[in-house]
Amino acid sequence: MKTHIKVISKKEILNIIPLLQKLNSKTPINLLKERVKEMSEFSNYECVGLYIEEKLVGISGLWYSTRHYIGKTVEPDHVILDESLRGQGIGKQFFKWIDNHVQNKGCEAIELNAYVNNPKSHKFYYNEGYNIYGFHFLKVLRDGKKFY
Repeated sequence: MKTHIKVISKKEILNIIPLLQKLNSKTPINLLKERVKEMSEFSNYECVGLYIEEKLVGISGLWYSTRHYIGKTVEPDHVILDESLRGQGIGKQFFKWIDNHVQNKGCEAIELNAYVNNPKSHKFYYNEGYNIYGFHFLKVLRDGKKFY
């Protein structure tokens, strides 16, 4: 099984949509595409892809910022690995690559959010050296107050 990981270019960014829909099944496809295109234009965002035999099987957005309490950080976002590949050490390989990639960009820490109803991801992140320091709160401001 030949794997490789790379930053996904802006022109290829919509290739992440099939995987992203697994996390965002309630978000209308056109809105999801519009948001992804907009995100790809931000200078503090990039998306990395994990490929097996040239097929995209894993993604993670990376949001860069500087925080007063820790310095330059990155937040992996919309992290997903094809379900059929979980438990094979591929996620560990993916995050090792991300760790090296962001350290080379000067990051001093990685912060991330994980859905509370996904305990398997919590175990994975604990095993990768992540600790819980707080809660993530969300207040939806748009009409209808829907989260999608």
